[in-house]
Amino acid sequence: MSALVDTNVLVYRFDPRQPDKQRRATALLRRGIETESLLLCHQAIVEFVAAVTRPLPGGRPLLTMAEAIQETEELCDQFTVLLPDELVLRTALRGAAAYQLAWFDAHLWAYAERYGITEILSEDFQHGRRYGGVRAVNPFLSA
Repeated sequence: MSALVDTNVLVYRFDPRQPDKQRRATALLRRGIETESLLLCHQAIVEFVAAVTRPLPGGRPLLTMAEAIQETEELCDQFTVLLPDELVLRTALRGAAAYQLAWFDAHLWAYAERYGITEILSEDFQHGRRYGGVRAVNPFLSA
């Protein structure tokens, strides 16, 4: 079974402010690489670069732009990256209306729905809820 990874999982991998989430994200991504069970979408990669290079309170980002570019290149080498098309966009529009999702969440969901991926790994959706053919899983909830 394959799962689509949301941006927050990618960002937590580099965020030492939340060590438990950092540990879980790192383990999840490593396991996904080993088993080839995780996929990324173009949107998550774009959001990742923006999030990790944005200055945090105190003025420093999680990664420099050079580090973010290097990490992004590695993500592209390690994971299958899904690209947007017109069907993803139209599905996102319907998902935003049907499920009352914020636009970026609807867009992420649309990738999963469009490409037949049965799970989204994210803390931004209601854990365990089905959105069409896709189930949301929060990988940061205590087991």
